[in-house]
Amino acid sequence: MRCAVLAAAFGLAVLAGAARADLASDFDTDEATGYRVQNYRAPVTRPVEGGERIDLPALDRLRDEGAVLIDTMPQRGGYDPATGAWRIVDKRETIPGATWLPETGRGRLEPRLAAYFARHLARLTGGDRGRAIVFFCLADCWMSWNAVKRAAALGYGRLYWFADGTDGWADAERPLIEAVPPPVLPFEDR
Repeated sequence: MRCAVLAAAFGLAVLAGAARADLASDFDTDEATGYRVQNYRAPVTRPVEGGERIDLPALDRLRDEGAVLIDTMPQRGGYDPATGAWRIVDKRETIPGATWLPETGRGRLEPRLAAYFARHLARLTGGDRGRAIVFFCLADCWMSWNAVKRAAALGYGRLYWFADGTDGWADAERPLIEAVPPPVLPFEDR
């Protein structure tokens, strides 16, 4: 009897801990949009909305098929509003063939960056909303999760999330290359 009571108490403690984790996760998420808006470097506990989570072999297959790869890693320096040039504070190495679109995985995007994201998706896919797009960042990062959700809202249909990001790529002893993001156009939000 005592073991059953202890097991029940343990079960309730586990459920209470899970509920607290869900509350913390809800706190980090914008209720209106569903985007993660803070604490981006944390285990991703939800299925990706609008896309499919993939592993390294699936990434290889999609790359072979001509998928667009987009790195959403943020850049601490931001961009110069006057010129649109990114202020590279932290060098970024990415998966070969990927385009780096910094800051586009944030939960709240300023209009200029939202337009930057939409313009580059259209450019990289040639306007084909059915073309495969793979988003990534680092492991345990919500930025690329947000980007998949945002691309789905723009009408793109073949979206994939490589949750292991450049960490998983490097762990598989694959080379990374230096990334250079395209500038944000001065008229991007008009």
